[in-house]
Amino acid sequence: MPTAPSTHTRSVVAELLRRIGAGDPGHIAELYAEQADWRLDWPESEHGRPATPWIRHRSTRADAAAHYRLLAEHHIPAQAATEVERILVDGSDAVVLGEIRQTARPTGRAYRARFALHLTVENGLITRHHVYEDSLTVARAFETTARE
Repeated sequence: MPTAPSTHTRSVVAELLRRIGAGDPGHIAELYAEQADWRLDWPESEHGRPATPWIRHRSTRADAAAHYRLLAEHHIPAQAATEVERILVDGSDAVVLGEIRQTARPTGRAYRARFALHLTVENGLITRHHVYEDSLTVARAFETTARE
């Protein structure tokens, strides 16, 4: 039987995924602590590039809202889907495994990328958001010049 912290963590993660699916950045951000450890497994030199401005480390609830807003602005929402394959929970930590399917708005290129999302929930709010995804696939979808 799951422990109380695991049950609570699972419910917060489920609510986060529901809100992400609904697409309201402000409502999503309400689930994050005022200060949170938000990291992406991308090369630091690639953070904040004009084609992918949502890709950068963040630290506040306002940053979380900005992330989801920028993500929506740079993709075609009607051509997006996420398949969550598994949610693993251990106390206050959760790992979400799955695949995203998106279409880059500037290029019209569709892509699929596997991901793992490590979340920590404390006092009902997300305090850690670490993303591990196929950054090469995402970057290539936004390339505007031909590759040699």
